[in-house]
Amino acid sequence: MATLSDIGLAAALNIITAFIFLLAFAILRLQPFNDRVYFPKWYLRGLRASPATSGAFVNKFINLDYRSYIRFLNWMPDALRMPEPELIDHAGLDSAVYLRIYLLGLKIFVPILVLTWAILVPVNWTNKWLERTDATFSEIDKLSISNIPQGSNRFYTHVVMAYAVTFWTCFILKKEYETVANMRLHFLQSEKRRPDQFTVLVKNVPPDADESVSEAVEHFFLVNHPDHYLTHQVVVNANKLSKLVEEKKKKQNWLVYYQNKFERNQSKRPLMKTGFLGLWGEKVDAIQHHISEIERLSNEIAEEKENVVNNPKAIMPAAFVSFKTRWAAAVCAQTQQVRNPTLWLTEWAPEPRDVFWQNLPIPYVSLTVRRLIIAVAFFFLTFFFIVPIAFVQSLANIEGIEKAAPFLKPIIEVKTIKSFIQGFLPGIALKIFLILLPTILMMMSKFEGFLSISLLERRSASRYYLFNFVNVFLGSVIAGTVLEQLDTFLKQSVNKIPETIGVAIPMKATFFITYIMVDGWSGTAGEILRLKPLIIYHLKNFFLVKTEKDREEAMDPGSIGFNTGEPQIQFYFLIGLIYAVVTPLLTPFILVFFALAYVVYRHQIINVYNQEYESSAAFWPDVHGRIVAALIISQLLLLGLLSTKEAASSTPFLLALPILTIGFHTYCKGRFEPAFVRYPLQEAMMKDTLERAREPNLDLKVYLQNAYIPPIFKEADSSDSDDDDDDDMNDKQWEKDNVLVPTKRQSRKSTPAPSKMSVGSSPNQQDIQEKDKP
Repeated sequence: MATLSDIGLAAALNIITAFIFLLAFAILRLQPFNDRVYFPKWYLRGLRASPATSGAFVNKFINLDYRSYIRFLNWMPDALRMPEPELIDHAGLDSAVYLRIYLLGLKIFVPILVLTWAILVPVNWTNKWLERTDATFSEIDKLSISNIPQGSNRFYTHVVMAYAVTFWTCFILKKEYETVANMRLHFLQSEKRRPDQFTVLVKNVPPDADESVSEAVEHFFLVNHPDHYLTHQVVVNANKLSKLVEEKKKKQNWLVYYQNKFERNQSKRPLMKTGFLGLWGEKVDAIQHHISEIERLSNEIAEEKENVVNNPKAIMPAAFVSFKTRWAAAVCAQTQQVRNPTLWLTEWAPEPRDVFWQNLPIPYVSLTVRRLIIAVAFFFLTFFFIVPIAFVQSLANIEGIEKAAPFLKPIIEVKTIKSFIQGFLPGIALKIFLILLPTILMMMSKFEGFLSISLLERRSASRYYLFNFVNVFLGSVIAGTVLEQLDTFLKQSVNKIPETIGVAIPMKATFFITYIMVDGWSGTAGEILRLKPLIIYHLKNFFLVKTEKDREEAMDPGSIGFNTGEPQIQFYFLIGLIYAVVTPLLTPFILVFFALAYVVYRHQIINVYNQEYESSAAFWPDVHGRIVAALIISQLLLLGLLSTKEAASSTPFLLALPILTIGFHTYCKGRFEPAFVRYPLQEAMMKDTLERAREPNLDLKVYLQNAYIPPIFKEADSSDSDDDDDDDMNDKQWEKDNVLVPTKRQSRKSTPAPSKMSVGSSPNQQDIQEKDKP
């Protein structure tokens, strides 16, 4: 059981670690040769010039201006200075709203801290209940609800405080939901023209023996949207081409490396082995080998491009369909197209940057099977991690183990080692076990077949949150309770076990405090240091960079990482709400995380991250829903805890809280969520009218017809600068074969009988009138 001294040692270690990270960042960011690591966003936008291109030789690498070191902490006020509207213009709505999650944490927990410390801490401390029990406890637990005697009337204080926490949290959540919804609608109305505003993704196009997929799509939309259809782009399976292009890029990087190596020492040609990882095989000239490999790959890429363009099997039953107005696209995306609800499925197209092209060729019929497989795999993954979680809890509960295994006591009883193990090691051990988890969850989401990066990240974030709840929270509490009270469990009767668990749950606050300090404090400070991108950039800069373009490609600005960052924030909301009433001592540690993270990530968003896509804050309903879920979980756990405390008179008052919270969530879902899943036709018409007035001669077809050509075709073209003429020919061939294809049926009105591809469609007005004639 960690004591106050253990927590103090852990706090000191993490504060020192965070301070070292922040100090190292403040110094490294001032050095000219690191400028592209800590300010890549400005370079990508062409708004910053390298300081290493002028001045004395030493000044190109080291900042010798002592005044800049005096102001080394100026990055903090600079990060807070940019107003939110300017931040939205600079980084996008997704980034600005993401930062509001940290502000939301501060808005919720600052008043809760004041209230609980002013009322609950004195109520809990002025009891001697734990001293009269056999449970293992520390001074920290005297500040928690565990120190209240069985059946005490003081539990009414905790019930009243639970209502206060719930009402305040719901009030802030409602205000924030309304604010973000208005921000989203304003952003959609004011943002610049984008292809996805006019485009829908059509899936499960039925096969037709008389027409190709492209012809069927054009025919269908000319008939059913005759006044609004503009153009379309069929979906192709270019995954093999993508692999070839990626392999060619790697070979080109190795070629540049060996060429640079030869330039430094021209007396010796670089050699390499052709076997696995260069460990064995025939020794060859490295430069000539990679030149020949690149030539071979270039030929294969050209052949594969031709195959994708001309092979009907490479065309998938899906297409990006663009309309003349946003209003028409909104109508198509939000309505059912035919009688059969499984055909001609339409949804808003992701913006081109957001499309996850590798998943577009996945057949629609296989998606259900894929998701079932991943659901089973996630179930086993979640419970597989119970083993390392139990091991981590064994580190946090040394005193409980000593009671059951006294022979270990001399080894682990040294005070400094014991404080380190209990106050620092559990948090860092858990952090290490979870390092690979985000990558695994993202691979699962990709296998499921989601078609946009934003959906992949949101799905992965949802699973990460569930994993944290089951393993990191429930697993830690349950495993920790068994280990902590092991001696009591073995000696007491069965009907006393629930009471022991009820007493022990608040005692796990010490473990979560250490986890917050390691993951939240040190981890956040480590994020701004960017140690991994720093090392990789300088390695690339030394071995691979020959031109300014190469140097720009060596930069790794990264992005917010919604799939990892948001679940982390939500886990802190969960812990904070659960322990706000149970153990108020934990709340200050949560607040330090939210404050530090807000400053750090605001700096990163302004200067570093280059967001891959813009979803217009479509993730906010998930954020709101998970906080509401955390609130309900905290209420149910408090209800269960008080039921073990013989508080029969006060416990029933908690029954109304989950019902009221669910009602609140239902209200918010109906009132605000439609703004995140549907686009109002009135807003679309207003934007269309305004655009026609401002740009009456806009040629929208030219703007849209190539917007959704797979980027791998452009990358394949750019990777071979000698094939410019062929590239132009391929682009023209692409447009000819897949965009401007003449249909075999000019109109439904001229088709005397329903075609195979339109069996599920409704008859048109002329057909009905002809049938009504005698």
